Amino acid sequence: MSTEVTWPDTPDEALLSAVHRVMRAVVELGGAVGYPEPPGREATDPWLEELLKSVRDGDARLALAVVDGTVQGMGLWRRDPAAVFAHTAELGKIMAHPEARGLGLGRLVVSALVDDARAAGIETMTLGVRGNNYGAIELYESIGFREWGRLPNAIEVGSRRFDSVHMFLELGRAPGVVLHGSAPGGPGSSPRRG
Repeated sequence: MSTEVTWPDTPDEALLSAVHRVMRAVVELGGAVGYPEPPGREATDPWLEELLKSVRDGDARLALAVVDGTVQGMGLWRRDPAAVFAHTAELGKIMAHPEARGLGLGRLVVSALVDDARAAGIETMTLGVRGNNYGAIELYESIGFREWGRLPNAIEVGSRRFDSVHMFLELGRAPGVVLHGSAPGGPGSSPRRG
């Protein structure tokens, strides 16, 4: 079995079809990847085209796990568009086609995306995961992600509500970066009242 990670930046019919195949199959089994119902090409094609424009602009990357010539897994990172957060990126759409589960594609894709984001100068990577997705949470924790917040019952799936778990991973900082944290003073500071 041959497995590789590829980094597409231009949509074509083969790529659009391959990504749709994975996303639809994952959602059909209840996968928590942002679609309440299995998406059609009318949903996934524009999404992928927009993402690949961001890739070409240097603000995102799409990693595909290709097994024996077939796209079986995927994930992405996308830079935060706000200027003051341009050093952060969100990890998303981590998934493996059901027929490829158990091959370690999630770890392969997430690790490749973390390394790629670090090389692109991203300092902090964030992600959101459904609170009941224990396997994904364990995968992210094993790579070094830590939980920074949880919004109870915020994800709506029909009449059910699930926690939205927020996680982060620090990727390193350039020399000379000053970490001010929540200390008083500096731009945007205000004094405590009372």
